[in-house]
Amino acid sequence: MSSLDIIRDRIELITFDCYGTLVDWETGIRSALRGIWDSDDPAVFDAYLDAEAEIELRAYRPYRQVQADAVRLVADRLGRTVPPGREHALSQSLPDWPLWPDTNAALQRLKSRYRIGVLSNIDRDLFAGTQRHLSVTPDLLITAQDVGSYKPAAGHFKRMLESIGGDSSRVLHAAQSLFHDCVPTTQMGIANVWINRRNEVNATAARPMAVFRDVAGLADALGV
Repeated sequence: MSSLDIIRDRIELITFDCYGTLVDWETGIRSALRGIWDSDDPAVFDAYLDAEAEIELRAYRPYRQVQADAVRLVADRLGRTVPPGREHALSQSLPDWPLWPDTNAALQRLKSRYRIGVLSNIDRDLFAGTQRHLSVTPDLLITAQDVGSYKPAAGHFKRMLESIGGDSSRVLHAAQSLFHDCVPTTQMGIANVWINRRNEVNATAARPMAVFRDVAGLADALGV
């Protein structure tokens, strides 16, 4: 019997990271960066991810501002120039970033048995654009705007636990990012699974109870 078999009938709520787990954020980010600098240089993408994570650890600011500040920081570090107004290219394109092909069908399957939540490093108005593409409306939505911080800070997870009376045994968190999601939930004693869409190796303190290639794999494992 697997760990998921043990908790399958106990959990009531499955929460997801959104961008990376449900949305193909890498394709969206690469496309937006290409629109700024007309380049597929992988160093630009890597530099953007580093810059965004660095800025999110600073004093809270809206996510659209995080993205703009990260673009400027990448330009400074790589010796590039940002065309006027193009620092907002990521937030402008974000509502149209594509879902992963399995997302909607898998969410519908999971929704047939469990409540669904989304815990995301996002502004609510930006998520509203993504919601247009989702076939399921989350029962619980917690954004960085709501808690005034970005994962891996504990704000999202504390707010989620408050919503279910503090009983972590009733929730399962599913995410693609070890750094933003699986490590902090492991540290907080919240059951988590890793949606390893990028075929990475876990060299972190995260201890997911299971690893899946996609959300459909999680639905299969839970028997829905």
